[in-house]
Amino acid sequence: MTVAAIRAQAVSKSFGSNLVLDSVSLSIAPGEVVALMGANGAGKSTLVKILAGVQPADSGVIEIGGQALRLASPAQAQAAGIVSVHQSVADAGVSALSVAENLVLDEICGARLPLFLSPRRIRRRAAEIAGKTGLSVDLSQPLAALSLAERQLVAIARAFAGRPKLLILDEPTASLSALEAERLFGLVERVKASGIAVLFISHKLADLRRIADRAIVLRHGRVQGEFTRPLDLAAATRAMIGRQVVSTVRAQNAHTSAPSLTLSGVQLREHGPGINLDLFPGEITVVTGPLGAGKSSLLEVLFGLRPPAAGRITLGSKPWTPRGPADAIAAGVFMAGEDRWRTSLAPHETLGADLAGTIALPHLKNWSHALGFLGFGRELAAAQTAIRRLGIVCRGPRDRLDHLSGGNQQKVVVARWQARPARLLLLDEPFQGVDLGARHDLIASLRAMDPSAAILIATSDVEEALEAADRILVLRDRGIAAEYRPGQEDFLGRLTNLETLVAGAAD
Repeated sequence: MTVAAIRAQAVSKSFGSNLVLDSVSLSIAPGEVVALMGANGAGKSTLVKILAGVQPADSGVIEIGGQALRLASPAQAQAAGIVSVHQSVADAGVSALSVAENLVLDEICGARLPLFLSPRRIRRRAAEIAGKTGLSVDLSQPLAALSLAERQLVAIARAFAGRPKLLILDEPTASLSALEAERLFGLVERVKASGIAVLFISHKLADLRRIADRAIVLRHGRVQGEFTRPLDLAAATRAMIGRQVVSTVRAQNAHTSAPSLTLSGVQLREHGPGINLDLFPGEITVVTGPLGAGKSSLLEVLFGLRPPAAGRITLGSKPWTPRGPADAIAAGVFMAGEDRWRTSLAPHETLGADLAGTIALPHLKNWSHALGFLGFGRELAAAQTAIRRLGIVCRGPRDRLDHLSGGNQQKVVVARWQARPARLLLLDEPFQGVDLGARHDLIASLRAMDPSAAILIATSDVEEALEAADRILVLRDRGIAAEYRPGQEDFLGRLTNLETLVAGAAD
């Protein structure tokens, strides 16, 4: 019988009176990819931190290669053969060093290579690592010059070079396009073929379908189910969030009303293709496509953050050229940007940066009394409504945003723009880093909005596009390459069809 690469038995962890992990057990064989599924707060991060030596378990046993260990620090975990690659690129290496230097950094620090090495020897060792992992980037350029996807690949190749027994990948595809994710999956398959066990954490069902041999589901700190190939993703999702997720695809809109907004020959860059598009009330349109296709640029033009290179925009029945976000908001065109902390949320030290104040901020002019004083009753009422409608998990309207999970923060961002009637709601990557349950709540809230509002969502994730959209537009080189309406075929059939369109747009 093959000895498990790693085995956790009855691992428990509490923070005060809060039991975060309750007798969690799992094992991963050498060369096996196991997906760890769970909504925000399920205990995934705590389990990963225990395995990586960041936090000690209160009870339970962790075995590496059949030997029980107590992992008291990340250094001990790494010495035992457990290596983690985090979602944040800040943890992916040293930006100022070259790719080659990053690939051999652990070996130098671990004294497996001499401290003083000639550039030639560094390049030779780095080329050896790159060759074994199929990494095809310029090894001489600084790490900072690489794309996010390439930095993730370098981090995994660096981990592979240490021949770990367990590689933990925490949301590695969260910010990657479908094509970039495919490159990453190719590297994971090489890691797997070498006999290294992989624990893969992701909110994306497409990731799990593509790469996982098994899936283990956590909910409320307990293992709720284990699934083997072929993965029953519907059952795994039910186990993860504790309820059935019903498809929200609607029948094709007959477009009996006039469009909310019309684009005629709008160019996102000089001499680029012209975009002709009608956005209709009560319809959710999603734009997707490879990175650089123009998804964010389109939303920024409509919100007045940048002018179009050419073309005409009509809002309702009148020509419309917003001079900036203030113009757009005054006209009922609202936007939630991709980076919620940079575009939507204020630092927690800022006055009024709590849940209620965040929702009220862009509406202060409309909600203030004649003398300019804000009606706090209206602010609190809007926050209470949002908490109920979106199921925001918090202590109350005055809760600080940094006390909320990422999914609940994103619910606050969307709730801000649902607090007043909108003509057009623009959402840029609204589901990034959000678990399946929170994503479903967000989409349900969009479906329940005033039917006079048109909604335009930009996402790089085809799975998110399929769940949210009535109509999907695939962009390429800042123009519309294809239009797709989700049909009644099974979800995996729809996913395959849309992935094919997006891959064609990237060619």
